[in-house]
Amino acid sequence: MDIAIHASFLPHNDADASLAFYRDLLGFEVRNDVGYKGMRWITVGPAGQPGTSIVLYPPGASPGVTDDERRTIAEMMAKGTFATILLATHDLDGVFARLQASDAEIVQEPTDQPYGVRDCAVRDPASNMVRIQAIG
Repeated sequence: MDIAIHASFLPHNDADASLAFYRDLLGFEVRNDVGYKGMRWITVGPAGQPGTSIVLYPPGASPGVTDDERRTIAEMMAKGTFATILLATHDLDGVFARLQASDAEIVQEPTDQPYGVRDCAVRDPASNMVRIQAIG
């Protein structure tokens, strides 16, 4: 079977702030930026990996989401418990230094984990957990 991960979705509550984080801070390419009825969906991805993307989306726009669910999503996003993504890099210390020099919310400095990886954690502007682990 030949199945690949094409895109993953992360919510945003401020498109411009999320764009600045993923494009300007992490260096992702903007693949698409679509507005509709005052909302924005922004697709970003790592350079050299055109088949893998992250879609930054307005969570309240999801079909079938009730007002109560929107409030719950907003509360979970505010606490940082709604969404997580795991990224990887060959230069964890360099990426962390760049994040630390910005206004990114640092959750964990680079740490050797007991389960065999070295990683760090930050929150993006929508409070999504972004874990970054070292490759090699």
